[in-house]
This record gives sequence, structure tokens and C-alpha cells, in this order.
Amino acid sequence: MLRACVIGLGPIGNRHARILSEDPLAHLVGVCDILHERADAAAAAYAAPAFYTVPEMLRALAPDVCIVATGGHEYGSEHYTPTLQALEAGCHVLGEKPISNTISEAEEMVARAREKGVCYGINLNHRFTPAARLAKRWQTEGRLGHLLFVNMSMWIMNPRESSPYFQLKALHPHTVDVMRYFCGDVEAVQCFAVKAPGRKIWSTATFNMRFKNGVVGTLTGSYDIERGHPMERCEVAGTGGRFVIEDMYREVTLFPAGNLEKTVYSNPLFGGMRDFEDTFRDRQHRFLEEVDAGIAPDAIDGSGAEGLAAQKVLAAAIESLENETVVYVK
Repeated sequence: MLRACVIGLGPIGNRHARILSEDPLAHLVGVCDILHERADAAAAAYAAPAFYTVPEMLRALAPDVCIVATGGHEYGSEHYTPTLQALEAGCHVLGEKPISNTISEAEEMVARAREKGVCYGINLNHRFTPAARLAKRWQTEGRLGHLLFVNMSMWIMNPRESSPYFQLKALHPHTVDVMRYFCGDVEAVQCFAVKAPGRKIWSTATFNMRFKNGVVGTLTGSYDIERGHPMERCEVAGTGGRFVIEDMYREVTLFPAGNLEKTVYSNPLFGGMRDFEDTFRDRQHRFLEEVDAGIAPDAIDGSGAEGLAAQKVLAAAIESLENETVVYVK
């Protein structure tokens, strides 16, 4: 059983701690937050000792796994220091998205994990669903034929005003990762965005992309639309057919070319994913499985390197928005 800790006990960190305490592969041995009241509340809720600094917790517990669920500016500015501290201690790390709101910090985190020979993953939970895995299997089986295009969209209501690029950096690690999961590396991107009435940030955006394998794609995202309806859709098409994933886990449909019969997987009412939190549960358990199995760090699913690749696409999109031009991903 893996000895695990959670760093950062806001709403997302508490979700991770609760799920971790239920996982048969893990034993939650500690929780940490610089805000004493949050650490103490989590300690009481999950029967694990509270710590107020990461180095203190690492020295006292020497955990196998750390989940870094800090936040900060653009939801990513506070990941860097605790991640490096955990990696330096030899811990496997599962970090929240975005990997960082700064590319240079993300590069350093990925490089340090590689140097230490430990697993470093990002909570890119939108691909960790039965629907996404089935769609990937269809693709691997060649049922899409030669890939042609991908259309992706995601929308939620988030009234928070942060940096001008908050929506791009904080929301779209998920969508870009899903697109990369099916279509590979992005070569070039062009971004347009608008500020909804009353907004100071670029709150709705659309992206045009070209992938290195020649696939073309579009992505539309918004922080301006209420979340009561389905919030995400992914369509991938090729010469042999196309699939559509609705709402991450709710349904995936395969439309074979030249065949009026379609194949539909619908999330079962009983025995399937119950809600969005189950995507966290699936992703977290997969990371624990890979660490427990001793998989090579560069082979893990949803790695830090993949989180960095998604963030580089978004950095190129921001440059495109600023300069009104097509930008090649560095």
C-alpha cells in the first residue's frame, strides 16, 4: 500500500484527500496547508496528521506519493515550490492542472522529475473515463481510418476575474489534452477571443489548430455559460468514421463511414460513473496503479510532460491572440 499525502486543502485538495482515503492502493498518512485551519479541518475529516509546511511533512513521513492540489494566480502559480520539494524528496507526484501558469517553471518540474526517476502526473481527468478509453480503442483498432479533424468545446460559468488570459490558461489544459490524446502534438495555433458583457478577461475563445500529423482542429471554450446543461463535447473524424464524446463520461457514439448503423456507449445508470468526481477517482487510481506497478516514469498516462505540452499550446494561443497571427508551438 502506498503512503500518500495531500498538499493544499482547498475544495480540490479535500476532494483528492477524500478519494485517496477510499482507495485500496493508498494510505493517507498526512495533509498539509499553509493555512492552519484548513490543514486542521482536513486532518480531523480524514484521520491523518496535519502539517503546515511541506518540508516538515516530508521529513516526518517520507511518503511514497504526494498530491499537489495548490492553486494560486491563474490556478497554477503555487504548484512549483511544493512540487519541487516533493520531487527532491523522491516522491511520486500527481499535480493539479494547469501544471503551472509559467512555462519555465513547468519545464523545470518535468526535468527534475526525470532526473529523480520518479513518476510525475497531472490531473488531466477529462480523458480518464470509460467513454474516452473506448473511443481510444476504436481509434487504435483503425475504425476511424486516416484522421482528418477534431472539434472540441467546453463551457462553464466562472465569474472570477483574474489575468486577461485566465480562461485560456486555467480551463483549457483539459481540452487541449483531450485533443492531443487522440490527435498527437499540435504544430500551430491561431486564437480569437472576446470579453463577454461585464467581463475584464478574455472569457470566451476559439482556437484553430494544425497537428504535426496533418490533422486540423477547432476548440471553443467559455467561462460565460451556465453549467446546468452538458458542458463538454469532443468529435474526432477520419476517412473511416467519426466518434463524438458527450460530457466526458456520459456517452460516446461511433458513426462508421458508409454505414447507417452506429455504436453507442451510454454511461450506465448503475455501475458507471456517478458524477464529475468519479473522473478524479478514475484518474487518481490510475496514477496509483502505475506507481504501484513500477511503470517507467516516462510511460505514465497523463504525465507532467503531457501537461507541459498542453500549456505550450496555450502559450502559443496567447501569443496569437496578442499579435493576431498564426503561432508555431515551441
